Amino acid sequence: MDWYAVRCVFEWTSWEGRTYEERITLWQAASAEEAIALAEAEALTYAADNGFRYLELAQSYHLYDTPGQGAEVFSLLRDSGLEPEQYLDAYFDTGGEHLTDQA
Repeated sequence: MDWYAVRCVFEWTSWEGRTYEERITLWQAASAEEAIALAEAEALTYAADNGFRYLELAQSYHLYDTPGQGAEVFSLLRDSGLEPEQYLDAYFDTGGEHLTDQA
């Protein structure tokens, strides 16, 4: 059995509006398909327990190394014609992120 990271996307709805969560979980499974099935079952429970909605998007990534210090747990490649600063602003620095200060 190999290790897989699976990213699932959720919607939180409140009086303040919508918030989206991308959540990555680790699964030991025989295939990417099995890892996604395990992750989606857990995603439905996570969403129900917290009042969120699972958006039925799951992406898996086969871990080539056993999880541990510094192991890569997810990678996504996206083609884009945007310049680096524009790309970061469009996908990672929109102003709507919920970030914590790190000391």
